[in-house]
Amino acid sequence: MEIGMVLLKQIVIMFLLMAVGFYLYRQNIITDQGSRDIGKIFLYLVIPVVVVMSFWIERTPETTESLFHSNLLSTAAMVLSVSVSWMIFYNNDGVACFSSSFSNVGFIGIPLVQAVLGSSAVFYISIMIVIVNILQWTVGIFMITRNKESMDIKKLIRNPIVISVAIGMILYFLRIPCPPIADTLCTAIKGLNTPLAMLVSGVYLAQSDLLKMIKQKKTWIVCAVRLVVIPLLTIILLKWIPFGSDTLKLAVLLAAACPVGSNVAIFAQQYHADYREAAEHVCISTVSCLFTLPLIAIVGAYII
Repeated sequence: MEIGMVLLKQIVIMFLLMAVGFYLYRQNIITDQGSRDIGKIFLYLVIPVVVVMSFWIERTPETTESLFHSNLLSTAAMVLSVSVSWMIFYNNDGVACFSSSFSNVGFIGIPLVQAVLGSSAVFYISIMIVIVNILQWTVGIFMITRNKESMDIKKLIRNPIVISVAIGMILYFLRIPCPPIADTLCTAIKGLNTPLAMLVSGVYLAQSDLLKMIKQKKTWIVCAVRLVVIPLLTIILLKWIPFGSDTLKLAVLLAAACPVGSNVAIFAQQYHADYREAAEHVCISTVSCLFTLPLIAIVGAYII
């Protein structure tokens, strides 16, 4: 019941924000160029700040060990997710491949883990947020563009997520304290994460045929892979890995079982792919996770 209520609250908020974007576009308040500019702010400012702040915490032996284990488990889970998605979708649809590979760890994963496992468990999935963003900016872009230049090492080094990870690691390991004014500023920017992503997703949905969206067989296949196939395989993977606490493993599982990441449509638009299809994946998977996530959590807690 607790998981269901947390999910319901988050989903209602997401859809209300999408509804605002939908309305603003239909009223010509937000244009196509405006949505593209908002997307750039999201990708080049908001996400990097979220990543930096996930590392800007007090360093202790316990947090360092947890960070190390979380890194290994999250990497293993993401390799599994990308591999499964690649085998199923890459030859047919890069956007579908991107959608099924990357979950909405930030908006759905963080509050869900916090409610189910406690506030301290949120740190366990902070590294997964970093890994997801790095993969989105590299492998994810390659999925969409089919362009090997997107994997260029020079572009990777200049990638805002890679830069923000480097900054975050320096802040963490050097134990640099976070000044109150920096904390306030970054917290304010972090607060733009979900509103901007869902606002733009609503704009994309306003350009789609909603009835046609429900009838799209491929969208439902993407959702099934993202919400059922990958989480079940993740349970098996985590059960097999001999290290890491049960709480850490369950936190990683919940993050891996979240719906399609809300920024997939933004990436699709920035790289001239079918962003309307991407928005459909976000919408349908977000509604569907209300039913799948509690079941995955129960199965995972029993097996792990």
